[in-house]
Formats: sequence, C-alpha cells, structure tokens
Amino acid sequence: MTWVAWRRQRTETLIAAGIVAVLVLALVPTGVEMASAYHHDGLSGCLGVNTSLSCSTELQSFTSRFDHLNSFVSWLTLIPGLFGVLLAAPFVLELENGTHRLAWTQSITRGRWIAHKLAVAVGAAIVASLVLTLLVTWWRTPYVHLQGRMTTSTYDSEGIVVFGYTLFALGLVAAVGAVWRRAVPALVTGFVGYFAARIFVDTWLRQRLLTPLRISWPFGSGEPAVLQHAWGISQQLVDASGKPAPPPILTCGGHVIAGSGKQALGKCLTAHGVRLQAIYEPASRFWPLQGIETGLFAGTALVLLLFAAWWTHERAA
Repeated sequence: MTWVAWRRQRTETLIAAGIVAVLVLALVPTGVEMASAYHHDGLSGCLGVNTSLSCSTELQSFTSRFDHLNSFVSWLTLIPGLFGVLLAAPFVLELENGTHRLAWTQSITRGRWIAHKLAVAVGAAIVASLVLTLLVTWWRTPYVHLQGRMTTSTYDSEGIVVFGYTLFALGLVAAVGAVWRRAVPALVTGFVGYFAARIFVDTWLRQRLLTPLRISWPFGSGEPAVLQHAWGISQQLVDASGKPAPPPILTCGGHVIAGSGKQALGKCLTAHGVRLQAIYEPASRFWPLQGIETGLFAGTALVLLLFAAWWTHERAA
C-alpha cells in the first residue's frame, strides 16, 4: 500500500524536487560569492555597535552589492505554501476522480488508505521543508552575521517555522479538498488561505506571541547594544513620564531652535526629558518565538489533517 501511495504521489514529489534543484542551482553560486565577499572584506570585524567609518563603507558596499539577491530570496517564503499545496494534490485528485472507491474494494480499508496517502504526503513535505531550510540558512549566513535572524524575511526562512508553514498549507488543502472534492478550487483556496494566514501572523500576531520589551535612551546618543540584531517593532519619542511626545522638527518645548541642527535639537530634547523609546523583541527570543509559531501552524495542520481523514472516512462514498 505504501508503494501504491508513493506512485500516486511521485509526480508531485518530483516537481517539488525539481523546484529545490532549481533553487540549488540559483543559490549555491551566489551564496559562495557572497560568503567569499564577506570574508575577503573582513566584515566579521564590523559586527559591533559602534563601528568605524571604514566599516560603515564596507557594510554599505556589501549590502548594495547583494541586496537584489536578498530581496529575491525573501520571496522564497512562498515556497513552503507551494510545497504543501502541491503535495496535497494527489489526495484531492483521487477523491475528485473517484479512484479511492476502487482502492477500497481491493481489500484495503478506508482507514489504511487514508493513513498511507496522508503519511506519504506529510513525509514528503517534511523532507522538502528540511532541504529548503538548510539551503536558505546556508545562503543567508553572511546576512545573519550582519543583521541577525529577527528580520521578517530571515525569520520566515530559518529555524523550524518552515515545517509548520508547509504542513499548514498541506492540511488546509486536504481539508478543503475532502469536503469540496474539486482539485483546482481546493488548491487555489488552500494557497490563498495560506498566504492570508502568513500575512496575519507576520503583521499582527507574531509581535503578540511574547510580550515585547521596552528600552529608552537619550536622543542622539546612539542605539543601545541590546537592540543589535533585535526585531524593532516600533520606535518613538517619549517624555519624562514615558508618554509619547509630539514629534518636534524645528521646535522643542514650543520654541524654535537656533540653527535647527540635530545636535541642538538633541540637547534641547534632553533638557526637557524627552528620550527615544523602542519596543522590541531581543535576538535571544528567536527560538522561543519559532517554537510557539511552529506549534500554532503545525497544530492547526494536525487538526486539519484529522478533519480531512475523518470526513473522507465518514462522508466519502
């Protein structure tokens, strides 16, 4: 039965493998080039908070050289959804075409057929997610050294969240397809649902999974070291009591500052007790956030897969 399930899943699995192969061909040469540039330019010595002018120049040169590639890799966060949708397709197609009925008449129970179909799909999804995560993590290594792992594009491609994303897309398509029994609408609905869920988590939910920290410092004194490689959620001016202060441009305390320079403005703001405040998630929370988010997506995926299995077992005829 496992061999039959694999044969039914083979085409979609090979397509997923083809996608991974294309990514390998695209990312390995550029990853080698970027790693070479990182070491050749000695950027490992420019990782402190207060860096020299030459370091700033080197960092700007490095990012401008590879930012277009980094922007392209950021779009790879859609690949887990594509993997999940693709690998759920054989299950839905069998329900649409009615070939599951033939299998059930060949001394194969409904439960065994459903379990093998979904297990093969889940196994292929996990393997595809693992390869994608390892590839992108390796490619982004220089950027992680320079910027940390808390930026959205990096966070979404590393750690363990990719497994949760892929399984969620797979479970969503399987659940919708089990009820609808139409492959194309189920695949489209599943991918749109995956995309919407990712946007919701990235823009609203993630910053509420753990209570963010706050820190304030005098205007013009430079960011505190704790913000290095952190995820900055927001930054604003606050008064001495910690309440948001009106955004002064040329004035401070209602009076026009002579010269309107940043130094004069900083002195006036400091004299009035105005400080900069940041709300952030520190770099040390990368794995706790990853664990919670992966649990949410993988847990939802499990519920969706169990629903798809139950609905197919009880309602499919």
